[in-house]
Amino acid sequence: MKVSEGTRGVLYILAAAFFFGSAAPLTKLLLTSVAPVTLASLLYMGSGLFFAGFWLVRRTFFTANHAREAPVERRDLPWMAGSALFGSVLATIVLMVSLQYTPAATAAVLLGFEAVATTLVATLIFHEQVGRRIWLALACITVSCAVLTWDPASPFGFSLGALGIILTCFLWGADTNISRHVSGKDPIQLVSVKGLSGGITLTAIALILGQPYPDLPLILAGMAVGIIGFGGVMTICFLRSLRVLGAARAGALFSTNPVFGVIVSLLIFRELPEAGFIIAFFFMGAGTWLLVSEKHSHRHTHDALRHSHRHSHDDLHHDDHIHGPEAPPVDKDGFHSHPHWHKPREHEHPHRPDLHHRHKH
Repeated sequence: MKVSEGTRGVLYILAAAFFFGSAAPLTKLLLTSVAPVTLASLLYMGSGLFFAGFWLVRRTFFTANHAREAPVERRDLPWMAGSALFGSVLATIVLMVSLQYTPAATAAVLLGFEAVATTLVATLIFHEQVGRRIWLALACITVSCAVLTWDPASPFGFSLGALGIILTCFLWGADTNISRHVSGKDPIQLVSVKGLSGGITLTAIALILGQPYPDLPLILAGMAVGIIGFGGVMTICFLRSLRVLGAARAGALFSTNPVFGVIVSLLIFRELPEAGFIIAFFFMGAGTWLLVSEKHSHRHTHDALRHSHRHSHDDLHHDDHIHGPEAPPVDKDGFHSHPHWHKPREHEHPHRPDLHHRHKH
């Protein structure tokens, strides 16, 4: 039985949540031996180098597979630069510093605030449509994060490390909304460029700050975590989901990552949750359920559109364009990629703000 594109999107984002949630406590463990900006550079250099090599091998020896994804174009570069700045450089530096002052389990749950940050950026800046159900879910997640950030012993009543993680979530929220503009392009190529540009920038900052680099085993460990959880496999899964679900919904499902982070944190650090953590986790779970179960359907109009991305022809949007001799063959799942036109059409069906549903309401 063929899996629908919507189901694929959900599975991809849950995989991304698993990889990221598992990587957060591993990163905190590495911070005991590696300086924060140095570790940030290793994370993104690892993912950039690995997937740049993968992209070159695929382009050279597996040309049929290479042609199934739309390549990056010149007009995509500003979006990619913004994604690298907010997601790879600024967010990672703030996170590495904040993790040094925040318990691993608490940090794992706080990272779920990214769903709120992403949705706020998506609605207030990019005008993505969300309903009252989503705002209620975000309120639950906000309560969860407020419980975790409260620290009566702090001069301001809040843990600065926890507030730093909240700032990280807003930076990643900006990154997610920027990335949706290029989510239809080859995710391997996107991760390669983002990883290398972010890694080179972070390496330069680490050298300017005089932060030392560790021994080779720790360098390889940091790069391995980057390949899996920061900018690597996680980001590829996230981008594949983003093209289907939109920024707010993808960010919402991604907020399940604390579940995996808490489990790994408990296994590594043996940190038993406090009462506040249990309360926060309950609100986080309630908010996540509200987000995942949200439905959206109404009659809407599609304007004429020309773009390029991986697609099949058995959906409601790719059954009317003509293929020339230059169009690549479809793969075993019925997908391929090439520039194509969409004619104007009006219809009604359940949908999310994917590549074809960024219309006004």
